[in-house]
Amino acid sequence: MTGARMEIKKIDTDTEKSAIAADILGGLPEWFGIPESVAEYVKNSAGMPFWAVYVEGRPVGFMALKETGTYTAEIYVCGIRKEYHRKGMGRALLGCFLDYAAGHGYEYVQVKTVQKGHYPEYDRTNAFYEAVGFRELECFPDLWDVGNPCQVYVKYIGGQCASERGRNLCREVNW
Repeated sequence: MTGARMEIKKIDTDTEKSAIAADILGGLPEWFGIPESVAEYVKNSAGMPFWAVYVEGRPVGFMALKETGTYTAEIYVCGIRKEYHRKGMGRALLGCFLDYAAGHGYEYVQVKTVQKGHYPEYDRTNAFYEAVGFRELECFPDLWDVGNPCQVYVKYIGGQCASERGRNLCREVNW
């Protein structure tokens, strides 16, 4: 994969959003193994701001934004194909997401995941969010079910785009 070109695109058509989300989530059963939940993510993310990361013209990851309050946006759902984990794609998608969120007046971003200590896959997910500046807000032990305690993370983004803060995360990258 060295030398492959990564490109991030904002996707505007609902059918394309649904197709990308269904394809990618279907390949991530460790994180998205409940068919009813996957169907809900696919259906709902179609109507949300949505970014996809492509390698050699093929979508390999995506992220959808849900407005949860006047000043807060949520990473509603995000998925990266396993073979592309730890290659900077999640960070790049997050950069686009944060630029958009800040540019639309959101001051905070939140994300929900399974609390650390329950599954190795989710421990890696938690580590990612912590590494990119999210902080634990609260855990709801039975929001989803007792075997999957819901950890809420938040990140203050203020009113500036990530690129204005010197990060310039939302861009095409060669790696």
